[in-house]
Amino acid sequence: MSLDAIKQVTETEREAQEKKEAAAAQARQVVSDAQRSGKELLQAAQAEAEAQAKVLMAQAEERAAARRRELLEENERECDALRQKARTRLDEAAQRIVRRVVSD
Repeated sequence: MSLDAIKQVTETEREAQEKKEAAAAQARQVVSDAQRSGKELLQAAQAEAEAQAKVLMAQAEERAAARRRELLEENERECDALRQKARTRLDEAAQRIVRRVVSD
């Protein structure tokens, strides 16, 4: 093999090696960029999910507070009705006691 042919083969191998290394570096960069992009998307999705969770929690707490107020009002009405009923029976009970005492 002539010296020129050896030099040409050597030069071609060197060029091929450089292209291979450049391609590997480019592939590493693509992977790195994809990982960074994926992490950013994940963080954005997590932040959005947390924000939605806060909104949903606030709405649930408001509904729970409203329901609590409704139940307290309903219980207060029922208690008032029971007190009123007890007052009418108290008068009746007092009259029965008086009748028993007087008749005995």
